[in-house]
Amino acid sequence: MGHAEARRRNPLARTPLPPAPYVDAPLVPGFRARFAAWVLRRAGWRVVLAQPVPTRCVVVFYPHTSNWDFPCGLMAKWLVGVHFRFIAKNSLFAKPLLGACLRRWGGMPVDRSGGTGVIASLALQFAAQDDFKLVVAPEGTRGRTAYWKSGFYHLARAANVPVALSFIDYRRRETGVGGYVNLTGDVAADMDRISAFYADKTARWPENAGPIQFDAGG
Repeated sequence: MGHAEARRRNPLARTPLPPAPYVDAPLVPGFRARFAAWVLRRAGWRVVLAQPVPTRCVVVFYPHTSNWDFPCGLMAKWLVGVHFRFIAKNSLFAKPLLGACLRRWGGMPVDRSGGTGVIASLALQFAAQDDFKLVVAPEGTRGRTAYWKSGFYHLARAANVPVALSFIDYRRRETGVGGYVNLTGDVAADMDRISAFYADKTARWPENAGPIQFDAGG
């Protein structure tokens, strides 16, 4: 089923998410939040955060084409004071200093060759924790890909949690979480709505931003 048909079948796919408010000052006390606010202000970036933030959700981050995406996202995380976790390839955690920093910042090592076992393991973590917000970059790499990895979709469905739509937009110099969607199981319609949200978001390297679609053969 194509996206046009999905829109006809599911009116929700045609409903845009309401604009998320800007975060103009730290939402939590402490030096880290004040430092993040100073860095972002000096760099000319603004942060948005849709409310209310679910206690448990899979957070999609897109587009991801540059190493600068991570520090910008980290500053946004510190500014809003929300404990977002994120997964990264386990080889990054093998270096003691880098691994310690990543864990402190919310990183979780994952073996990308683990296949569906990774989804099952993460779904168990969602079930065991009252507060668990996990960031996933569905492109899986900063280079251009032909499609998104579908793991985030299967994880959100397995854990029965919403998907938070986080983004970085270099044209507007904005980053944050713009809204939340509850997946219906109608993959085409759900992806159509997600694609509509990201349609006006500009990557650092636009030519490397892959299309928002799953592998038709997988």
